[in-house]
Amino acid sequence: MANMNITGILEKMTGKDKDYRYMATSDLLSELNKESFKADQDLEPKLTNIIIQQLEDASGDVSGLAVKCLAPLVKKVSEDRVVEMTNKLCDKLLNGKEQHRDTASIGLKTIIVEVTTPSLAEKILVSLAPQLISGVTSGKSAEIKCECLDILSDVLNRFGNVIAKDHAYMLTALLSQLSSTQASVRKKSVSCIASLAPCLSDDLLAKATLEVVKLLKYRSAKSEITRTNIQMIGALSRSVGYRFGPHLAEAVPLLINYCTSASENDEELREYSLQALESFMLRCPRDISPYCEGILNLALEYVSYDPNFTDSMEEDTDDEVQDEEDDDESADEYTDDEDASWKVRRASAKCLSAIIVSRPQTLSKMYQEACPKLIDRFREREENVKMDIFNTFIELLRQTANVTKGQGDIDESSPRWLLKQEVPKIVKSINRQLREKSIKTKVGAFSVLKELVIVLPDCLADHFGSLVPGIEKALNDKSSTSNLKIEALAFTRIVMASHSPSVFHPYIQALSSPILSSIGDRYYKVTAEALRVCGELVRVLRPNFEAHSIDFRPYIGPIYKAILARLANQDQDQEVKECAISCMSLVISTFGDGLQRELPSCLPILVDRMGNEITRLTAVKAFAVIASSPLRIDLKCVLDHVVSELTAFLRKANRALRQATLGTLNSLVVTYGGQIGSSSYETIIAELSTLISDIDLHMAALALELCSTIMVDRRSIQNVGLAVRQKVLPQALILIRSALLQGQALQALQKFFASLVQSANTSFETLLDSLISTAKPSQSGGLSKQALSSIAQCVAVLCLAAGDQKCASTIEMLKGILKDDSSANSAKQHMALLCLGEIGRRKDLSKHVQIENIVIESFQSPFEEIKSAASYALGNIAVGNLSKYLPFILDQIDNQQKKQYLLLHSLKEVIARQSVDHTGQSELQDSNIVKILALLFNHCESEEEGVRNVVAECLGKIALIEPNRLIPALKERTSSPAANTRATVAIAIKYSIVERPGKIDPIMYSEISTFLMLIKDSDRHVRRAAVLALSTAAHNKPNLIKALLPELLPLLYDQTVVKPELIRTVDLGPFKHVVDDGLELRKAAFECVDTLLDNCLDQVNPSSFIVPFLLSGLGDHYDVKMPCHLILSKLADKCPSAVLAVLDSLVEPIEKTISHKPKGDAVKQEIDRNEDMIRSALRAIAALSRISGSDYSMKLKNLMNKITATPSLAEKYNSVRSE
Repeated sequence: MANMNITGILEKMTGKDKDYRYMATSDLLSELNKESFKADQDLEPKLTNIIIQQLEDASGDVSGLAVKCLAPLVKKVSEDRVVEMTNKLCDKLLNGKEQHRDTASIGLKTIIVEVTTPSLAEKILVSLAPQLISGVTSGKSAEIKCECLDILSDVLNRFGNVIAKDHAYMLTALLSQLSSTQASVRKKSVSCIASLAPCLSDDLLAKATLEVVKLLKYRSAKSEITRTNIQMIGALSRSVGYRFGPHLAEAVPLLINYCTSASENDEELREYSLQALESFMLRCPRDISPYCEGILNLALEYVSYDPNFTDSMEEDTDDEVQDEEDDDESADEYTDDEDASWKVRRASAKCLSAIIVSRPQTLSKMYQEACPKLIDRFREREENVKMDIFNTFIELLRQTANVTKGQGDIDESSPRWLLKQEVPKIVKSINRQLREKSIKTKVGAFSVLKELVIVLPDCLADHFGSLVPGIEKALNDKSSTSNLKIEALAFTRIVMASHSPSVFHPYIQALSSPILSSIGDRYYKVTAEALRVCGELVRVLRPNFEAHSIDFRPYIGPIYKAILARLANQDQDQEVKECAISCMSLVISTFGDGLQRELPSCLPILVDRMGNEITRLTAVKAFAVIASSPLRIDLKCVLDHVVSELTAFLRKANRALRQATLGTLNSLVVTYGGQIGSSSYETIIAELSTLISDIDLHMAALALELCSTIMVDRRSIQNVGLAVRQKVLPQALILIRSALLQGQALQALQKFFASLVQSANTSFETLLDSLISTAKPSQSGGLSKQALSSIAQCVAVLCLAAGDQKCASTIEMLKGILKDDSSANSAKQHMALLCLGEIGRRKDLSKHVQIENIVIESFQSPFEEIKSAASYALGNIAVGNLSKYLPFILDQIDNQQKKQYLLLHSLKEVIARQSVDHTGQSELQDSNIVKILALLFNHCESEEEGVRNVVAECLGKIALIEPNRLIPALKERTSSPAANTRATVAIAIKYSIVERPGKIDPIMYSEISTFLMLIKDSDRHVRRAAVLALSTAAHNKPNLIKALLPELLPLLYDQTVVKPELIRTVDLGPFKHVVDDGLELRKAAFECVDTLLDNCLDQVNPSSFIVPFLLSGLGDHYDVKMPCHLILSKLADKCPSAVLAVLDSLVEPIEKTISHKPKGDAVKQEIDRNEDMIRSALRAIAALSRISGSDYSMKLKNLMNKITATPSLAEKYNSVRSE
């Protein structure tokens, strides 16, 4: 039926009346777009012929509709029919009438866009490509050639790799057109070759490049032909990316030569050369290294290239105090429409930017050579170029921030220090820009200042005064745009937040009125930014509440009024509402003592905002700010309402809201506890009980803290204690059994028990019983080690809070449990030991006779966990009274060979607690350090690894207390003949490098190289220990090792290589088992590189590491591949250019990993590990695909296609990307 309908339409389409034809074509288009449409064999030829015919219709409307019919038609007819259509259209394009040429061209492009199957693409290409190429090479007109090149470009972009066999003759034909006399043909040929280039083999790419280079070497060519060839080099580099690397040796010297020797008016030649060099910098970062110096000098020379304009140097000497007339003069500056030298300057600025972005290791050099030049060029007369110069300078600042994260500006060659020296010049130059008329220039200038403050937070302290007129003018001037105001305000906010308040006091008067008038701006983004600045202004006006360095009272009224106008207004943007609420809370908490009369009208508005879902979170945080003000603002008029609203919020699903509410309630209870009724407290406590669980430990910690605050503050109220015992205590006792409990939540729980025992009518004995009974193993098995430790800590805190008498009776009870040696109560004994340890650490137990002997008896227990609990208890009891118990432990270590390991653990507890707790250090120093060291050094060579590790930890922790004695002693043992001793020394150094600064640092700074050089040791265990020490240093104190990295890195990389001599075969009778002894060392080495990438990126040269070391790691064992995938993801993010240079070679090992299938008889554990590995590899692939330019790699493209075509992989890949 449908086909009968179509036949009718087709008849009408050939009618004489153009309106009929138009309607019929329109009907056909809607029929073709229907899902159900199918053409039979008879209808197909009619349909295609008539649509092709309609393309030549005299009426433009009809032919336009006919073109639209082609898109659905391609999907509804057979492939051969589509090929026939393209041939007909191609014939019309090449040989048809001129007026139909455009329609034929659009028709062809439409069909090419719609082709989706490779088989059809191949058929079309086989017949179409030769015709298009002949159209390009035969003597047709320039228009036809351009159309052919355009279509060929489209075809190659989509299906270039389908017909590899024709690439050679296509390339030859296209290269010949680069010498065409018509500029349009040359331009289209360049883009067509660029479309073909990514699919060319390396040989053909080399052929193309050589051909172009040969033409460039031919010096007598016309300048426009030379320009085309330079454009061609740039386009090739942009389209093949890192694959152009091998040809740089030919191309770069030529381009630099052309740039310097071009005639004065040949600006385009210079521009194209610089653009090509910029492309090389970004896309071939590894291969361009030898030429960087030359390119940098060239870019620096041409960034100020302005042959038609002699710049009088007076500008540099002018002072800040300039009259307005100067502005008018700058408007009449030299302008010339013919002058194209700005293109050269712009290309140079972008080339400099490429050098800065792609070579972070040359930053210090850039500061010495490029930075002064860029600052000087801020006065560029062409606005677009000036923006590029600003952007280049901003890149320099950002790169400085990236590379020097976490470092001080210690030495005089570090980028930060060098930048600091340039600040006065930058400010002077920027000030001149802020006096310009152009809005765009001022916006750019503020962007530069903003980045400068982000990199060097306190650099404008001496220069802020000179910037004030510029800020005022930007905010007050009638001609200022919103964009300029936002930039000026954002800069002011960042400066105020990062400098000391006293810097701004002289300028408050000048700044406050423009800031406050900006709060009334019509555009919401300006208002919001102005409110944020106002918040900083409030802090600056009254930085502390004791001393008044500035009279802030005159400013309170205007600030309050300006914010109130925005706060009270309902119909405005959410961002403005939120900023107004936050800002008002700062004003009230800072100036509340001067706003007594205004509070009754202002606070209810804030309460009202708590009732609105959009603003309630901000309002809750606002009340926390007000409540924690030292002025104790009078909240009587709204307090009850606020508390009841907040209590209701604890039930809401929004986690951020619950979190903020708990914090605010805590502040309110501390400040206004006496004004809150006991029934309100009971309701709050009931709500809190539901939040205490290990599903959200952070929330549980906040809830417990609030509970403790209420109990401490309101301990006299009977109901509060009762409510806490009934509602919260049961939840707390469930939480304490959780294996996840740690950190803030555990501390909050301890504080909770200490507060509870002191609150009204709570019995200590009941609490103690309930705590100890939670430790009993249930039917489902015993508690985790973490849970037992949590319970023991809470018991200790509870005993100490209850007072000495209760504490003493508890200890006697615990001793009783230990004396009862029936094996049935092993769980009780375990618990008792842990509790004794925790109490002993916090309190001297020497009054309890023989306690150390009772504990040491448990060393004989048959249960491992009781032995380890006993050694923990003994160590911690010793911490409580060193002079009594430490000699006892040392004596036991000497005499009790069998218990040595456990006793060393006790000693480790003593030393570890001492090195953290500074008050106790003197006690340890005097008493027994000599004896401890002699004992530890005796055990350095122990055959048992466990003993050696404990010894190393003890030595490392003592080094923190006594570095002068220990570091030389350890250094001496680095040359010990026993490998075990050398390994123990290296691990000891690892334990002595902690994040916090200490007196060990200066000593370690000069000596650490001796220890880290053990990475060259002949024994693999020693090498691994040295790698682990290096890793810890890179993580905790990167500055210790920065200077040593050039020497250490090659040695570290060497540890990542598979060493055949460390692989051995073990004969197990029926089968042989291969053991790789170097595996742990390789894994540690890669993990160390991972840490170095985080903290010492500027010292690592990624290119030399990726190939061959990372490449071999990606194909190594499971344990090594995982860190390698992580490293690759990091490198792709931080050093994309180095990864891009060798991308093809990296794809192969990753592809093998994701295609790996476990054996048929693999156990579940192996299958799970393989799944983890595939996901890890997919994360690396996701990181690679995010690199700009990664789409030049055919191998990566093919791999991505393979992933999307495999449902199981595609699903994993999508879930990994959304993590």
